Amino acid sequence: QVQLVESGGGLVQAGGSLRLSCAASGTIFSINAMNWYRQAPGKQRELVAGSAVGYADSVKGRFTIFRDNAKNMVYLQMNSLKPEDTAVYYCNAAGVAQRWDGARMDYWGQGIQVTVSS
Repeated sequence: QVQLVESGGGLVQAGGSLRLSCAASGTIFSINAMNWYRQAPGKQRELVAGSAVGYADSVKGRFTIFRDNAKNMVYLQMNSLKPEDTAVYYCNAAGVAQRWDGARMDYWGQGIQVTVSS
């Protein structure tokens, strides 16, 4: 089994910064991509940043995703935060293989709250 654990969320004032971290653990042979999604109250979950696909327009120039393949970790540096960035942020590992010839599956973290006050 594979587990994803997020950390680094919290409350910050508008204009501030936060860095989210996500650690993937368990039996992992390879991961195709690692991504960050978010879901605000009453809204659908949306892709914020992906290691292979880039950024949502709403965060371009403010957020940076970087992945440490050796440690199976992904980070999201969030700068110039706005109240509309308030959401639960989810880490996603896409296309995880637990063995070289195994099937690939997607996994999700439990989510972490980010709240930006105005």
